[in-house]
Amino acid sequence: MNNKPVIVSGIQPTGNLHLGNYLGAVKNWVDLQNSGKYRMYIFIADLHSLAGNMPAEQRRKQIIETTAELLAAGIDPKKTTLFVQSQVKEHTELGWIFNCVTPIAELERMTQYKDKSQQQEKNINAGLFTYPVLQAADILLYRGNVVPVGQDQVQHVELTRDIARWFNNRYGVFFQETKHLLTDVPKVMSLLEPDKKMSKSLGAGHVIELADTPEVIEQKLKKAVTATSGGEQAPGVKNLLLLLQKFGNQKIYQGFIKAEKDGSIRYGDLKLATGKAIGEYFSDFRKRRAKLLSNPNQLKKILTAGAKKAGLVAKKTMKDARKKVGIS
Repeated sequence: MNNKPVIVSGIQPTGNLHLGNYLGAVKNWVDLQNSGKYRMYIFIADLHSLAGNMPAEQRRKQIIETTAELLAAGIDPKKTTLFVQSQVKEHTELGWIFNCVTPIAELERMTQYKDKSQQQEKNINAGLFTYPVLQAADILLYRGNVVPVGQDQVQHVELTRDIARWFNNRYGVFFQETKHLLTDVPKVMSLLEPDKKMSKSLGAGHVIELADTPEVIEQKLKKAVTATSGGEQAPGVKNLLLLLQKFGNQKIYQGFIKAEKDGSIRYGDLKLATGKAIGEYFSDFRKRRAKLLSNPNQLKKILTAGAKKAGLVAKKTMKDARKKVGIS
């Protein structure tokens, strides 16, 4: 019997991976996977993406591209169960059961509902409101013990614990407590509005995608906001220094830190150095991504195998959960 703790996490197929996704989640998943300490379930959260505005054909294409990018970034299907959320039907079934034990007042407390509603004011749907409940089902379906998150996601793991408790109080103890694994998530900011987190929803010029060519990266960084009149704490400068620290040569990084402190920093040079570092860091990623995307059938086979493996666990959980609630 495998007694390793279970990690469950997912990512929406809403666009190509960018530096915020990589430093905030994907790099950490790869490190946890390669530690050998956990059973890993990583899924493409296509059901969650339905609450957004993406057209169907784009979603279908993006699922394949996101799969290729996760694999290119280091997710190994031999070590991690990688699958598409909608291919395991039990996610939605358990999500509905959890909807029926979750008080509306608790969902109204979730801060991200307000943020997401502001991003799509013409499409404020019930899915935006209840998605944290489906998120709890995503985790508890695989008896997830640990969820790696940044500080801004702790609230969702706390709700998952609450939902497990509400279920257990009503139907008898079944789900265990899920704990968050607080990870050191660097806060990568928008290139054009460095007071906001890097996000695809802000527009293409705000993000650097992992698949961007060195030429594209250079052009995006040329337009990046730095500081109008110096200032060590200028958020745009701080953001570029963070990216250089994470992806570049540490001696070069320390040189720019020193120059920033003594006022001799040249922001054009900082942009060039940061762009070169990012371009070189993801060189192998771009090659692996292109190779993977040249064989979409192989990607579909990996996802099918992952869904089959995940489904075995999900079906067992739901069989027992149905008995608990009296529908089996």
